[in-house]
Amino acid sequence: MDKVAPIAQRDLLCASCGGQCVFTPTNGTLTCFSCTTAHEIAIDPNANPAEEQHYHPDLPHTEQPEFETDRQFQCETCAGAVVFHGHSISENCPYCNGALVAKNSDESYAILGMIPFSINQETAQQNAQDWVARRWAAPSDLGDVVATSRVAGLYVPFWTFDSLEDVDYTVWYKVKSGDRTVTRSKVGAMKTAFDDLLMPASHHITPLIRDGILHEFDPDELRPFEPAYLAGFAAERHHQSVREGLSHNAPDKALLLRNRIKAHSGKKRIFDVSYKTDTTGIKYRRILLPVWILHYEYKGKRMKVATCGLHGRTFGERPFSRPKLLAFAAIAATAAAAFGFFWGATGIY
Repeated sequence: MDKVAPIAQRDLLCASCGGQCVFTPTNGTLTCFSCTTAHEIAIDPNANPAEEQHYHPDLPHTEQPEFETDRQFQCETCAGAVVFHGHSISENCPYCNGALVAKNSDESYAILGMIPFSINQETAQQNAQDWVARRWAAPSDLGDVVATSRVAGLYVPFWTFDSLEDVDYTVWYKVKSGDRTVTRSKVGAMKTAFDDLLMPASHHITPLIRDGILHEFDPDELRPFEPAYLAGFAAERHHQSVREGLSHNAPDKALLLRNRIKAHSGKKRIFDVSYKTDTTGIKYRRILLPVWILHYEYKGKRMKVATCGLHGRTFGERPFSRPKLLAFAAIAATAAAAFGFFWGATGIY
């Protein structure tokens, strides 16, 4: 696998005035801080970022990490390691907002493709604030608290996996037999396939981040990895081997298989599933996907709101207002009592 040369600091300097450039999501160019000149990002026209790599678990795997020389930083709170290319938007960890400290260069695997940011910082900030404003039973001052925080852009590492599954299974389910509930079982077999199954390539990728991107990913949007897209953003490198990636995401894949087995069996009230599967045709990609993360603190509790850097879908963590919850409960109880009184008074049956 060809190595990607780390971008030099001079490659991010404006050709017109020598100023520092950052990637601009709205027009997909490197834009100069000083003179605002926009520079096109040249990519290899022969590159195919959507191409998948074959993996044979029973054969010796020769995939080797490549030594990166980018500036790396490690979070003192969550131990997450990120790299910055050129100017950095944030000096705090995008994952948890902890302090970053300089870290020695580390080995990481080559990235096969990426999707650059298409949502800019201002839009992401507004999306986060709008999401908070729409929350039911939120504290009245929550919007003001969130408005004082700022989003940080991060490229997060993901896998895509393809596989063919030849599955033998047994399901156990319950049925009514007269007045009794009895247990039955069914043995079956099925063939199923996973195509572009998107899985995290880092334990720092929480469900908050993962579930938002899972709804947005389109492999046709992949572009060849180009460090210029990272200018002004943080990124976490790929540090998992393919074997480690498959093992790390096995529980999520197992859940998907169980759901497919339940649907294939045609039975209801299933309470247990066992299966064996023969997995073949494994293919993978190592990719980076963009996300904006806003960190805020409400009454001593740290929370975050994430916005997908592809299409702007926003989701997050939020506190509840206890007085509002009690008020809503009182209103619901009053409405239920009024309905019961009306029902009884009118004699409707």
